[in-house]
Amino acid sequence: MPDPRTSLLVFGFVLMVTLVIVWPRRGILARIMKQMRHSERVRIEDTLKYLFHRAADGHTVHVDALAGSLQISRDRAQALLEQLVASEQVMRSGTTFALTERGRLDALRVVRTHRIVEQYLADRTGLESHEWHEIADEREHLFTTEEIESLSRRLGDPRFDPHGDPIPSRTGEMPVHAPTLLAALEPGEAGVIVHLEDEPVARFDRLRRLGFALDKRLVVRARTSVSVEVELDGKTVSVPPDYELAIGVVGTDGGDTVRPRTLDDIDVGESARVVRLSRECRGAQRRRLLDLGVVPGTVITAEMRSAGGDPMAYRIRGALIALRRQQAVWIEVDPTPIHADLFAEPRA
Repeated sequence: MPDPRTSLLVFGFVLMVTLVIVWPRRGILARIMKQMRHSERVRIEDTLKYLFHRAADGHTVHVDALAGSLQISRDRAQALLEQLVASEQVMRSGTTFALTERGRLDALRVVRTHRIVEQYLADRTGLESHEWHEIADEREHLFTTEEIESLSRRLGDPRFDPHGDPIPSRTGEMPVHAPTLLAALEPGEAGVIVHLEDEPVARFDRLRRLGFALDKRLVVRARTSVSVEVELDGKTVSVPPDYELAIGVVGTDGGDTVRPRTLDDIDVGESARVVRLSRECRGAQRRRLLDLGVVPGTVITAEMRSAGGDPMAYRIRGALIALRRQQAVWIEVDPTPIHADLFAEPRA
């Protein structure tokens, strides 16, 4: 006859294992089911987003194309599309698939989340630019509508992401955004950069290192079969012809490129009014300048220069702040001179 204590121990062990497996919400089985549901949601949302981007590029979608994009089997891709057809988010036309209006709105919600997350990563973290897209791809499925709207408000409800892509509104409307590709500009023509394609990442990083950034003005100087020469920030930069397809511009009058006047250009005793922070100023550096009150309209006075010339002491909203040259060049100012005495505090 088995020992009662042994039987009790075995029963307790089996009960404990069973509870660990089937415990509601926290058990192993519940976690596996949650992960399966999450994976299913991710694939559905990725499918909607893929269909949206393909339609925006003027392309139709076939099963094989979706399977390749999501790196899943053809049968799994077919099943996903059939599921979305049944839910009236996707419509079929022969062997091609496209979003319905309902599916388009669902896709825009995912796109909105992705681009707001990218803007947050760019503005509020110290992450490198090549990390923004990959992390946003992972996180875009985790936010509720309420959470992403709260995040958008914290960021000032941005209309464009850090690459210049339009962010859909909460109701699914797209900001007007129709840039011209750099490839369309003739030598001598100028444009302001409004979009930098972030894929592939290696190309995007190289463009950033060469000085290409949103809001910068450039002039096409020469074009050959192997390179394109543009004037950017007063210097000539060469890129391969295919890079022109990654740079969206808004055309302007021709002429020389003029670097915007920055805080670094004002001398001791001069004052200037802030126009904006350069989009190259990101993460912790941007947060610090904003916390110091460096916002559009703020008047800053250059008070004194260090013995080595860098940093420089500036009067910002009544406080004396030391900024290095690299920080000063991020602060674009109104080129109209302002005499410091007009903003000096009255003496007793």
